Amino acid sequence: MIEEATESATMAVDEPAVLARARRLVDPALRRAVADLPATVRRIAEYHLGWADADGVPRPNSGGKQVRAALAVLGAEAVGVDRHAAAAGAAAVELMHNFTLLHDDIMDGDGTRRHRPTAWREFGIGPALLAGDALLVRAVELVQDTTAPGAPDAARLLTRTAMTLVAGQSADLDGPRDLASYRAMAAAKTGSLLACALSIGPVLAAAPPARAAQLSRAGTLLGQAFQAIDDLLGVWGSPEHTGKPAGSDLREGKRTLPVLLALDSGTPHAVTLHKLLARPPRRTDELRAAADLVEAAGGRDAAVVEASALVRDARDTLSSVPMKPEVRAELTALTDYLTRRSC
Repeated sequence: MIEEATESATMAVDEPAVLARARRLVDPALRRAVADLPATVRRIAEYHLGWADADGVPRPNSGGKQVRAALAVLGAEAVGVDRHAAAAGAAAVELMHNFTLLHDDIMDGDGTRRHRPTAWREFGIGPALLAGDALLVRAVELVQDTTAPGAPDAARLLTRTAMTLVAGQSADLDGPRDLASYRAMAAAKTGSLLACALSIGPVLAAAPPARAAQLSRAGTLLGQAFQAIDDLLGVWGSPEHTGKPAGSDLREGKRTLPVLLALDSGTPHAVTLHKLLARPPRRTDELRAAADLVEAAGGRDAAVVEASALVRDARDTLSSVPMKPEVRAELTALTDYLTRRSC
């Protein structure tokens, strides 16, 4: 399935029903949380979330897929968390995710997201940073305000996750030196948030720690797979579906998983690629040549194999977690969607 998604990087993947169901549950809590922000910050957050244009005019039927919120809902349902606490935990995870996106767009210099100018391009760096900070604070407040027995522990989970995300983003900015440092970075930057999403429900419910740990482990593995697929799309993804220019990662000089695997291949193509990447390629012909060298050195195929192995490990971990059959079915459908995505 990963091979299919990354071969074309343009295929449309039908959304699993759980995404729409989770949005219906989480959206009210998410909108209430944003509505309480100071007016200027609220306007930026609503723009970034896709709810309004830059002038504050509402956009109907807009907003992201809220994949992490859906994972949080399913993690909560796996242990029987009540709807109010499940919605609060899922909304908190979604707010934390968007905190990272607001900051990442600035640090990476990304000018577009979801086919629109990024918040910092539209409103300025300082205001976009403040909006991200505000979303992080509101995320913690959401779980603190619930009456769930594990609310204090869930708040600590969010703050620990935020610190892990900071460490992962710092490692990404420094640039991974090798495959080991890349994998550690991916686990921190991407895996930790999916781990938080799947485990925050059990933590809120004060479920047995082993249950939360299993879901957290599965989330970390799934996040690493998600990052690997994102890296593949960063080289070969279609701009119409990724919302970013073709070859964006190569243009920025990022040592992503397929690039590192290619450089580590010991092939003559790896030597040529290393020389070409001595400075980030800019011209279209240079980007195409770099992508071809990564593929010729085996980086693309090896990244697909690694992503597939991570998905299998995540599913094996989930298979050991007791949950209702309908919850397991929706979780399987969602993981399938994540690993078949083309945007």
